[in-house]
Amino acid sequence: MTMPADPTANRPRIVTLTMNPALDITTSVEVVRPTDKLRCSATRYDPGGGGINVARVAHVLGGSVFAVFPAGGSHGGHMTRLLSDAGVPFAEIPIRAATRESFTVNETSSGEQYRFVLPGPHLSPHEQGRCLQELRIAARSSEFVVASGSLPPGVPTDFYQRVADMCGQLGVRLILDTSGGGLRQVSSGVFLLKASLRELRECVGRPLDTEAEQLAAARELIERGRAEVVLVSLGAAGALLATGHAAQRFPSIPMPSGSGVGAGDAMVGAIAVGLCRGWPLVKSVALGVAAGAAMLMTPGTAVCPRAEVERLFELVPEPTDIGAGA
Repeated sequence: MTMPADPTANRPRIVTLTMNPALDITTSVEVVRPTDKLRCSATRYDPGGGGINVARVAHVLGGSVFAVFPAGGSHGGHMTRLLSDAGVPFAEIPIRAATRESFTVNETSSGEQYRFVLPGPHLSPHEQGRCLQELRIAARSSEFVVASGSLPPGVPTDFYQRVADMCGQLGVRLILDTSGGGLRQVSSGVFLLKASLRELRECVGRPLDTEAEQLAAARELIERGRAEVVLVSLGAAGALLATGHAAQRFPSIPMPSGSGVGAGDAMVGAIAVGLCRGWPLVKSVALGVAAGAAMLMTPGTAVCPRAEVERLFELVPEPTDIGAGA
C-alpha cells in the first residue's frame, strides 16, 4: 500500500473518504457531432472523485487534511501521482480492478459541457474492509470525516451508515455528500448532510418545487435523526441551510457562466475548513459558497485558488433567515 504520509504524524483535522475516485480528463472541441471524428484540444488530467476533490480544496485553503481512497491500475497510479504532486497527504488502498475515468468535453462554439461518468471498479469485501480500516486509523485523531461521492459496484448501499457508526464510536463528526442508495440507506450519525436539490428529491421521494417544501424535506431528515444539519445546494439559486432550530437562505454570488464541475465538493471542503477554524456554521457555509463560486472560473476540475476564494468570501451576500425550528 502506498502511503505518502502518516495520518497520525500531523494529526489531520479533516479526513476524506472517496470510495469511487476517478482520473478526471477534460478537453475541448468546437462542435460535438454524432459519428464524426472530433479533433480535441489539449487534455487536462486531475485527481478526482468527491472526497479527493474535497481534500484538494481543503489543502489549498490551508486545512489539515488526509485523503483515504482505493486505487488500481494505470489510471489509479496516474491519479495518485497527481495527488502527490499537489502535496495532499493520502492513504491509497490497492485494489485489483482499475480506477475509473471521468471524461468532460467543453463545446467551445456553444459553451455547453458534456460529462461522461463511468461506474467505477468492482470492490471486493476484503478491499472494502481495508478502506474502513485505513479510515479508522486516519480518523481516530481528527475532528471531521468527509465521506463524499458515489459507491462503486460491489459496495453495499449501507456502507456510509457503517462509516457513520464508526465516526460515532470515534467521537468524530461526519460530513456526508452522496446520492442514490448510499444516501437513502443512511439513518443516523451524520453531522452535516450536503445534498443537491435532485438528491434531496430522490431521498424523500417528492418533487420539492417550492422553498417551503425543500425546507420541510430538510427538516424531516433532521427530525428523523438522520442528520443534525442539512445543506441543500441550489446551483445559481444559492443554498438552504437547516438545523433543528433555524434555517437560512444563502444567495449565490453573481458569476460569469463556467464549468460547475467540482463546485459542490469545493463547497464541502471549504465548510470543513471553516469549522476547523472555529467559525460558526453560518460563516463556514458562506466560505463554502465562495469556494463553489470560485470553481466556476477554473478549467476542468482544477482547484480554485485560495486568493480567489478569499476575495469572493467578502462578496457573499448575507443569508436570510427563513424560519425557526419546531
